[in-house]
Amino acid sequence: MKYTLRHTTRYHYAAPVTLCHSEARVLPRKTPHQECGASSLSIAPLPQHQAERRDVFGNRVLYFALEQVHRTLDVTVTTPLNTRALDALPERSVAWERIAAQLEADSRFETQLYRLDSPFIRRSDELAAFARRCFTPRRPLIEAALALNAHVHEQFEYDPSFTTLATPLSEVLANRRGVCQDFAHLMIGALRSIGLSARYVSGYLETEPPPGQPRLVGADASHAWLALWVPEWGWLALDPTNGTLAGERHPVLAWGRDYFDVAPLKGVMNGGGHHRLEVEVDVVPLATPGTI
Repeated sequence: MKYTLRHTTRYHYAAPVTLCHSEARVLPRKTPHQECGASSLSIAPLPQHQAERRDVFGNRVLYFALEQVHRTLDVTVTTPLNTRALDALPERSVAWERIAAQLEADSRFETQLYRLDSPFIRRSDELAAFARRCFTPRRPLIEAALALNAHVHEQFEYDPSFTTLATPLSEVLANRRGVCQDFAHLMIGALRSIGLSARYVSGYLETEPPPGQPRLVGADASHAWLALWVPEWGWLALDPTNGTLAGERHPVLAWGRDYFDVAPLKGVMNGGGHHRLEVEVDVVPLATPGTI
């Protein structure tokens, strides 16, 4: 699929901000299934300092500093990109317990990094028990993962009014409701709690307007899912919110241990008081496929 992505983050402050240092993870990354063109970036007010780097996860990080008084901050990024379908799943996979045992002895940084606790995800016996509803003895890894993905989709209610960033996974699990971020965190926590390696992925989801209706500007959504490490194959991208694989209609922005590592915009500032946040996302499919 060929897309133009447009992501706008806008802050309105109750009081003047005199100084702001921010990091933005709003520049999509290249992946084996995604090719990115040059991003067009607009920041208002204009920063006095601006630089780009890569973080430990390989994500593109934009640093900028505002040293003039301002009451609003507007960051807009427009990026053309192509996405490709995921590789075909292996016809067979080994039992998940065998993979967990292999990972226990695996010394590679990448796989171990995504097996450990992280700021928003703590392994627990409760999460392990939840995983074992689908990860039954000797069940093939991919089959079990797809079953857990479907279980979350079928048994949990999407409810944007229920959770905040501070809501613990135990409450999400007990009440069977939350948003895409919660469902991704829940599955990651469950998989890590039985010894597997799973990472958090932020990105977008192309939405389809009702038949005969035009697309609404800003109607697409930021989205979150997860990827499970499958030895000798790669990272299996799962979208529990929709009960599907995360494929070519899921443009990738960044990945990390959990939401803490991939927050679109964070930093420190002097002043501001209370603020109001507006986010607009457009995932615009283009009719002509091909290179960027």
